Amino acid sequence: MAAKFDLNDDSLVVIIGSGAGGGTLGNELAQKGVNVVILEAGKRHEYTEFINDEWASFAQLAWTDARTTSGTWRVAKNFPNLPAWIVKAVGGTTTHWAGAALRFQPHEFKALTTYGRVQAANLLDWPLTLEELEPYYARAEDKMGVTRTNGLPGLPGNNNFKVFKAGADRLGYKECNTGHMAINSIPRDDRNSCQQTGFCFQGCKWGAKWSTLYTEIPKGENTGHMEVRPESRVLRIEHDASGKVNAVVYVDKDGAQQRQKARIVCVAGNSIESPRLLLNSASSKYPDGLANSSGQVGRNYMRHTTGSVYAVFEKPVHMYRGTTMAGIIRDEARHDPSRGFVGGYEFETLSLGVPFMAAFLDPGAWGRSFTSAMDDYVNTAGLWIVGEDMPQETNRITLNPTVKDKFGLPVADVHFDDHPNDDAMRNHAYGQGRKLYEAVGAIRTLPTPPYPSTHNLGTNRMSEKPRDGVVNKWGQTHDIGNLFVSDGSQFTTGGAENPTLTIVTLAIRQADYIAAQMKARAI
Repeated sequence: MAAKFDLNDDSLVVIIGSGAGGGTLGNELAQKGVNVVILEAGKRHEYTEFINDEWASFAQLAWTDARTTSGTWRVAKNFPNLPAWIVKAVGGTTTHWAGAALRFQPHEFKALTTYGRVQAANLLDWPLTLEELEPYYARAEDKMGVTRTNGLPGLPGNNNFKVFKAGADRLGYKECNTGHMAINSIPRDDRNSCQQTGFCFQGCKWGAKWSTLYTEIPKGENTGHMEVRPESRVLRIEHDASGKVNAVVYVDKDGAQQRQKARIVCVAGNSIESPRLLLNSASSKYPDGLANSSGQVGRNYMRHTTGSVYAVFEKPVHMYRGTTMAGIIRDEARHDPSRGFVGGYEFETLSLGVPFMAAFLDPGAWGRSFTSAMDDYVNTAGLWIVGEDMPQETNRITLNPTVKDKFGLPVADVHFDDHPNDDAMRNHAYGQGRKLYEAVGAIRTLPTPPYPSTHNLGTNRMSEKPRDGVVNKWGQTHDIGNLFVSDGSQFTTGGAENPTLTIVTLAIRQADYIAAQMKARAI
C-alpha cells in the first residue's frame, strides 16, 4: 500500500525525478525502511496506455517544456527548442530508452590519466574505479534482468541485426551480438518476455523492458515507505540558517504551491533540469545557486558523440521489425589514439519509423535525394553511433535571462560545441559504418546528423576535490551534506556506453550510503 506523508514531516528523503536514478534510489531506500517522497513533474501513464505511434507517443511522453539552445552543434540548428529527447512522466526516460545496459570500461574511469591533457577538454578522473563499482554493477544487472548476464539468454536477432552482423564479420569485427539489454529475453520478475513489437522508444506495452515505472516504483510503494506524487513541478530547494537543505517547494497537479519538508534532498531531474534547479534555488547564502562554490554547476555538459548511418539494399530488410537496439559492435570502443582521437565508440542497431525517419534523416530536406531515400524505406538498414565526447567547461546549462517558464522561472539554455575530438570520432564512425554496409552490398549509404539527445551527462560532476566538481563519489554535494545528485549529471566523463546501467548502479550504491549515514545520524 503506497504511503501518504505529511508536508511537515521533516524526516523524509525527498527525491526529485522518478527515472533511472530517482526511481531506483527511492525503491532501494524504501526497501531499507527509509521513508521517501518522489516528486515527478510528469503524469503517470501505465504501460498499457503506451501508444505504438511515433508522433502520438512523443506527444504523450516527451519533455516539451520550453528550453533554448546555443552553440554550434547541429541540434541547435535543426531542433533549436528541443535539445533533448527525454520523457516527462513517472518512470522518466526509462520509459523511452532502448534498453542497452553496458558497463563502463576500466580506462573510462581514468580519462585524464589515460588520455592525458586534451586541449580545450576539461578531463578529470572519476573519484571511483570499476573495481569499486563492480559489485553494484552486478546488483543492477540482476535487478534489471540484463541479457547475457546471470545466465539470461540474449535476444533474437532481427533482420536489421543480421545485415549488421554480416557487415561486422566482413570488416573483421569480433565483438558483435544482440547486446546486453535490460529487456526480458524470457519471462521474469512477473513480467513478459520481449514480443519483438519494435516500438521500444514509445514505451514497452508488454512490460518486458526494464522501467522504473513498473519495476522499482510499485515495489517501493508496496513497502509502505514510498509515495510518488505525479504532476509535481519543483520550483526550488530551500535551506535553513545553517545552510542545510530542509524543504522542496513545488506546484502540485491542481496548480497549488506546496512546501514539502525534508531531512535529505536528492536531485534526479536529468542533466538539464538538475543544474537548472540548483541554479534557480539561489539565495543570499548561496548567491550562485546551491552546491556551486566551485562554479561547476551546469558545466561539462556531455551528450555522447552520435550520428547514424542508414543503408539501402536491393531487397527488403524491414529494419523496423523486432527490438530496436538489440545489436551492438564494441570493437571500436577501445582507446586507440592511432585512429586520430582519444576514447572510443560503439555501433548499435537502430530503426526509426517512417514519421521519425522523415524528420531526422535530413531535417528540412526535400527533393529527389530525400524522397528516394524514403521510397526505399523497406529496403533500409540502420545503425547508431554512441561514443565518448569530451567534457568542456563551456558546454553548459545556464539560466536564460529572457525566456521564462509558466511559473516565471528562467528556462535552461543548453550550450554545446563539438570538440575536435568529437568530430574526428564521428567522421571515423561514419566511414566505418559505410564500409560495413557496403561490404554486404549496400547500393547507397546515408550518414545522418545527431538527433536531439537522449544521453545527457555531466553538469554536476563527481570530483575528488571540491574545486573540480559538484559532488563526491557518493553523489553527495561537496557544499551541502544533506543534498545529493542521483542522475547522469554526476558523471565525470561519458564513456562510450549507454549510461542507464551506470546511473542505476550509482543509485543502488548511493542508497546504501544514505541509509548508513542516516542510521549513524551523520546526515
